[in-house]
Amino acid sequence: MFNNQMLGVIDETTYKHSLQDLTAQRSLGAIPFAGRYRLIDFMLSNMVNADIRSVAIFPKYRYRSLMDHLGAGKEWDLHRKKDGLFFFPSPHLHHEYDEFGSFRQFSDHLDYFHRSTQQYAVISNSHTVCNIQFQYVLKRHQEVGCDVTEVFQDGQSLQIYIMSTTLLKDLIYGHSEKGYKTIQEAVEKESSALTICPYEYSGYAAVIDSVEKYYTHSMELIQPRFWQQVFLPQQPIYTKVKDEPPTKYGKHSTVKNSLVANGCVLEGEVENCILFRAVHVGKGTKLKNCIIMQKTQIGEDCLLEQVISDKDVKIGKATEAVGTAEQPLVLRKGLVQGELMNS
Repeated sequence: MFNNQMLGVIDETTYKHSLQDLTAQRSLGAIPFAGRYRLIDFMLSNMVNADIRSVAIFPKYRYRSLMDHLGAGKEWDLHRKKDGLFFFPSPHLHHEYDEFGSFRQFSDHLDYFHRSTQQYAVISNSHTVCNIQFQYVLKRHQEVGCDVTEVFQDGQSLQIYIMSTTLLKDLIYGHSEKGYKTIQEAVEKESSALTICPYEYSGYAAVIDSVEKYYTHSMELIQPRFWQQVFLPQQPIYTKVKDEPPTKYGKHSTVKNSLVANGCVLEGEVENCILFRAVHVGKGTKLKNCIIMQKTQIGEDCLLEQVISDKDVKIGKATEAVGTAEQPLVLRKGLVQGELMNS
């Protein structure tokens, strides 16, 4: 009944100053998450699972790594001759993060919306982690006769909207005259003229808009009760496939209550951690409550607690790095820490 009725629009124009340590070299949707994914994988997979065959991504900042990750959309079955995955960067040069919102960028690519044949559009951000079935949201939208359906959880907006493609085009055309820059602003300002219906989502959801939330929600996924709400067999989360050998556990290594991706070499102690691909943990090293991203190399006899290590970080022998749950210590991508700084 709902086959190919919806168009997918992912707004990747947002910049969050509170995430700058993780977005210095990438866009928000490209932030690694849960051991092998990027944030954008969740919303993109939700759309694909709802049989959305045309998805447009509107990036604004540092989107090279996002393009590399998504490619032609093969892993999401979006490498198609008709419809598929579309990437629409801003054609404007800009220096200020708040120069213009998503509607300006949508208006620069109006041809895409005019060519689309889908009756409805799902518009979302790129940094909400959930596993939502959009076909049920659309069914409710149609039954109630809403102009706009906005998805909430516990009274908080998840910044996900369903509306007719015609209404979306009308909002894009009118954004300059009426003074709104984003879908959220448009819905708020047009609330008296439109029928806006809330849709309460009861599953797991997390809007990742700060380092603290990134850390908190990442660590939640170590717990099976949260993990099982996000990674559903019937609603898989897709990502770029990378072939790595199995993780190698050293003779004296211990790993407790952790998510460990493939390709790692573990010779120390790991507890309550998330390790991405190809991480090396040296002998005598202790990791606790840490998120260690791809290809991080940690030397021997180190102590790391409440640390977020971005990709390609090198940590020298006997280095100590400790943060807190409220303020985790972030080691930026490519950083050389400890002994190796003087080598």
